[in-house]
Order: sequence, then structure tokens, then C-alpha cells
Amino acid sequence: MVKIPPYLKKGDLIGVMCPSSKMELQAAEYAAGVLSSWGYRVHLGITVGTSFHNFSAPDELRLEELQDMLDDPEIKAIVFGRGGYGMVCILDKLDFTRFRKHPKWLCGYSDVTTLHAHIHERYGIPTIHSMMCSGITPETVDNEYVNSLAAVLKGKSYRYTTPSHTLNREGNASGLLVGGNLSLLANVSGSKSQIDTKDKILVLEDIGEYRYNIDRMMYNLKRAGWLDKLAGLIVGAFTDGKETTTPFGQTEYEIIHNIVKEYDYPVCFGFPCGHQPENYAVKLGVKHDLKVGELRSTLICK
Repeated sequence: MVKIPPYLKKGDLIGVMCPSSKMELQAAEYAAGVLSSWGYRVHLGITVGTSFHNFSAPDELRLEELQDMLDDPEIKAIVFGRGGYGMVCILDKLDFTRFRKHPKWLCGYSDVTTLHAHIHERYGIPTIHSMMCSGITPETVDNEYVNSLAAVLKGKSYRYTTPSHTLNREGNASGLLVGGNLSLLANVSGSKSQIDTKDKILVLEDIGEYRYNIDRMMYNLKRAGWLDKLAGLIVGAFTDGKETTTPFGQTEYEIIHNIVKEYDYPVCFGFPCGHQPENYAVKLGVKHDLKVGELRSTLICK
């Protein structure tokens, strides 16, 4: 059975730390102020505002702080500072014993996809795919996407709607929602963190990848069985795509459409999630209903 972490109530403590790349202290402090305005106490970790090459801190320090926050019974949720790279370096050294007994909400996307996938596959505990502190800025603070994180942390149901896309495949699906960043999913493919996607709704997004590499990673998922028995597929933003000297000849959406065209499950393109301001918070590892219709697509979590 799915063991859902407790939803937050006013006065609960949220931890903020950077398990991967570095984040400026001023930006983290602004986001912490917004979280505080929602009625929570916020603890900024020692990996916030620090720098070690491309990382926020050495592996040992990032590991120690994430472990401490996972184990701390007072911390009810962790909203990660930003993604980048580094979660995979510490993942296998984390001890989830206390977390499994007393789960808490882990919120983020991008490089955090590695952690989402591992926890879902190994322990079946839901997590939240959402913007991180880096996405909570003066420009976004009052928008519906930031507010969606506030609502999900409180346990509110949601119903997200997006306009139809010409590459969509219509239909309805129900299943646990899984996935996240395509590059990270391809990275864990074949490892003990690979998700069993049978009868599940898979969500994909990415940023800054060469289009030929999107094609290669999608073939990786296909050959590894990720795409065979899905209940449905949601394709979010693929931003800042790159080309080599010779263009690949297909957009990211056309690449994905071509690879999944042989299947019959519903496919929704253009869902508002990923590396962009329009990034809805969704609960991974929790049952969702996906409806892909002629005029619109809807994702529902009750």
C-alpha cells in the first residue's frame, strides 16, 4: 500500500537544502520568506548559498545534510533549492530507514528526478514533482504554479487543464503518476532506481538537450521497457533544445510522437510542467486520472 506522508499544517517546519548544484543565498532567502508567508517555519540548510565547483558543497556535506533532514522528525517537508547535477553522487549512501517509518514530502524536479524515481521504486512513498526555491521569485510569487505547490502541500485535490495539441492521442487513463526529467530517467535506466512503469502514467520533460540525444534517450526508454505497458503519457516542456551543425529534422515533440506512435495509450503533449515558469506541482506515486480530449487535456488527482 502507498504510505502517503502527512500533509502540512500551519507552524510545520520545512527544510531547504541544495543536494546538487549551488544556489545564491539571497534567492533562497526570498523563497524561504514566501514559504513562511504560507504559515510554515523554514530552516535554511548549510548547503544553501555555498559553492564547491559546480556543486553546492562536497558530496560528504550534501549527503550529511540531506540525511539529517530526512531523519529529523520535526521537518515535515523538504523543498529543494535547485537541481543541476549531484543527486546521483550521494543517492546510494542515503539511509531511508527512518524516512520509511516517518515519511515527509520531498519537493523538486530536474535533478531531483533521481530521488523521486528511487523512492518510488524502492519504497512506494509519494513525492512532489514541483518547482523548487529557485522558481519562487518576485516575478512568479503570486502565479498559479507557485500556488499549486502551496495547495499540494496542504493536501488539496487538483484538476489541471491544458489546450489540445495536434500530436495528442485521445483517450482516458488512470494510474500512479511517475517520471520527471528524461535525462535523469535515462540515467537510472537499468539501475535499482529504474521505475516499473506498467499501468502507470509517465510524465517527461527536459532542458538544453541536443535533439538527437532526445531521440537516443527515448529509444533507451523504449528498449528498456519503460514505454510498453503505460496507462498514459504526459509530455511537458522541452525547453532550450539544441542542434548540431546538421539539424536533426524533428522537434522534441515530433521525436517522442514518432517513438510512441505504435502504442495505443493516451498521450498529452504540452502539459505545463518542466523547466519553465508554468510548472504545476503534482504528486508522484499517487493515482491520477488523465483525460485527453479533442479540445483539452485534464489531469485530476482527488
